[in-house]
Amino acid sequence: MKKSFLNKKVKAIEVGDKRLSELLAEMANTAYQGRKLGEAVDVWESMVKDKDLTIVLGLSGSMSTAGQWKLVNWLIEKRFIDVIVSTGANVSEDIIDAMGFSYWQGSHIVNDQELLKEDLNRYYDVYGKEIDYRKMEELVTDFILTLKTDFPYSSVEFFYLLGKFLTKKSVNSIVAVAAQNNVPVFSPAMIDSAYGEAFLMAKNQGHSVVIDSVKEFDQFVSIGEKTKDVGVIYVGGGVPKDLTQLIAISVSPRTEDKGVPGRAGHLRKSLQEYYYPHKYAIQITTDSPQWGGLSGCTLEEAVSWGKIDNLGKRAVCYCDATIALPLITHALNERVKSRNQPPDLSWLFSSII
Repeated sequence: MKKSFLNKKVKAIEVGDKRLSELLAEMANTAYQGRKLGEAVDVWESMVKDKDLTIVLGLSGSMSTAGQWKLVNWLIEKRFIDVIVSTGANVSEDIIDAMGFSYWQGSHIVNDQELLKEDLNRYYDVYGKEIDYRKMEELVTDFILTLKTDFPYSSVEFFYLLGKFLTKKSVNSIVAVAAQNNVPVFSPAMIDSAYGEAFLMAKNQGHSVVIDSVKEFDQFVSIGEKTKDVGVIYVGGGVPKDLTQLIAISVSPRTEDKGVPGRAGHLRKSLQEYYYPHKYAIQITTDSPQWGGLSGCTLEEAVSWGKIDNLGKRAVCYCDATIALPLITHALNERVKSRNQPPDLSWLFSSII
């Protein structure tokens, strides 16, 4: 029997007084998704302790309505993440809670027609008031009315200015805390949320604002020219994951296939095209890969694209993010007290400061 198959024993977990981080470390020595959850903590800890690394969080789904948005704020404040790529929902629905309104625990077994009559929106087993949603949209509309109509904004510029606006009103949502810490927030599909309606509400008042997605992509990919390595954390998949993956391969067309000085890149055989695989990667998902969707796509598949380093550290945990993210963040809080010299990405806001 080859010894290479029997390198590390499974260790049974003993019940006892222990910290959460210690439990997750023990889970990393077990199996199945418990092991993967423990490994995800290990990989994230390695990212935080690595030098000259840019950590990107891809945030999909409806995490803010599920009480997860303050975890993201903590990750920003600790600088355990440097860039956020989010759905519009996650960085708008949190504003409702931050404004002092609430979401309510409900049930997925309910008469939805009755909820509609009561002006309540359902997010699986959470209820939200439509009137609170509208007040959030009106607040965002008030902000949009302060923007220039002759300047094309990228989403990262839009959210930086929105964060400053909300900070002045003591609405400490994700984009507000991000702006306070110079952490850029990208949302390539932002109009697929309350922001789309807010833009229309501002337009009805004669104030049309331009969001430039090409400018946004150019800014995002340029991050790959100013860092040695990239680490990624994907909560779900979708557009946030897809955009983040492109940092690895879209630097090449931006530099006209000349490569990035100081970065150890690779060159495709059939093309003079450079790629820079992500050094670290974590994915928390409940989707399966066999359906072909990006949310279930394995990190191993991404190796074939040159997006993930085959020799890098990675962990895929098939788990509900409302279980995994609180456990991981609390374990990190116990293990790592601070991060030294996170990258300065304030240059992304230079045209609007």
